[in-house]
Order: sequence, then C-alpha cells, then structure tokens
Amino acid sequence: MNSQTEKISLQGAAGAIEVQRDQPAGTPRGIAVIAHPHPLFGGTMDNKVVQTLARAFVASGWTTVRFNFRGVGASEGVHDEGRGELEDMLNVVGQLAPEGPLAIAGFSFGAFVATGAAAKLWTERDIRQIVLVGTAAARNTVATLPAEAHERMLVVHGEADDTVPLSAVMDWARPQSLPVTVVPGGGHFFHGQLPLLKSLVVRHLRADIA
Repeated sequence: MNSQTEKISLQGAAGAIEVQRDQPAGTPRGIAVIAHPHPLFGGTMDNKVVQTLARAFVASGWTTVRFNFRGVGASEGVHDEGRGELEDMLNVVGQLAPEGPLAIAGFSFGAFVATGAAAKLWTERDIRQIVLVGTAAARNTVATLPAEAHERMLVVHGEADDTVPLSAVMDWARPQSLPVTVVPGGGHFFHGQLPLLKSLVVRHLRADIA
C-alpha cells in the first residue's frame, strides 16, 4: 500500500499465506484483518476497495493486515468456495492478531468470509469493529451476527451494484434489523466514490473514540 508496508509469509492449512501489514502513527488501537473479493474473478489483497479499507483503518489508528486467499498471488493452495478461505482468515487472525482488540473487515466475497470469521470469533475475542462492503449475499449464505454486534458494524452497499444486488443484502439484513448504509448510484467497485467510502469508514471507526 505504501513504502512502509511490511510483507509477511505465514503458514496456513493449504501452505503459505501471503500477507501485507501497515502500521498507524502512534500506539495502535488494535489489529484489523481485511479479506479481499472473489479469487476466481481477479480478487486480491491489492484490490482498490480493499486498499481503501486498509487506508481508512490505518488513518483511524489501527494496525492493518491484508492477505491473499489460498491460490492467489504467493498464497498456496486452491480455491475452496469459502470454506478454506474462512480457515485462511482465522489462521491470519490467530498468528498476527492473537490477542487484544480486533477488527474484521471484507469486500464482496471477502465480506462473506469476514461474517463467518466474526461469527466464529465473537464469543472468544474482543471484536471492536466489523466493516462489510459489497457483501456477497446473492450467491452465498452470509452468517447472521448477534444483535450485540450490530452497534459495532458498518455495512456499506452501492445502490446500483449489478454484481450483488442491493435487494440481496437487504434480504440478509432485514431479519436481523441490521442497518445498511447505501451509497446513491454506487456500483460494486465504487468507481469514482472511493474517497466517499473511505470517509464513511473513518467516520464509523472514529465514532467509538471517547
């Protein structure tokens, strides 16, 4: 993401996991782990929305960790339709964010995986923030998160998303009474609206600072 980005290789269940870590100025508020969009459609940790999320977290005082799912970049293994990718994310959390305040985030397919990670870790870890963008609810069974998690969550979706229709995300959110922030005219990749997306995330992350 910048010249200070630290490149790391972890050992996961399918082999090496390629990781990049960025540090904020001063003492970090915690560690944010961010998941990228669908590997079979060109998704990587260098995706512009993923990098926008990382910049928002760093600007808000979080150490930020991005990683490539199995079979992407230098990460070993093959795509596993979300099951192995959840395992990858949990491995990254376990090795690079084993304790302390944690944030879970993701874009598109990565948001779907992130909900699974957040649901699994909710009772075990101090999860301070969950940020989901373009949540892939159309073709995946997105995890339901406990009601007490909702005040720590930001769900953002583009009104004109033609990859994951807004209606699919609303169908997931409605039974949970989970608010969704809709970007007017926004597409799946938020072309021309990444600064707005960053500002929405930063505003949310800074709202809990006393």
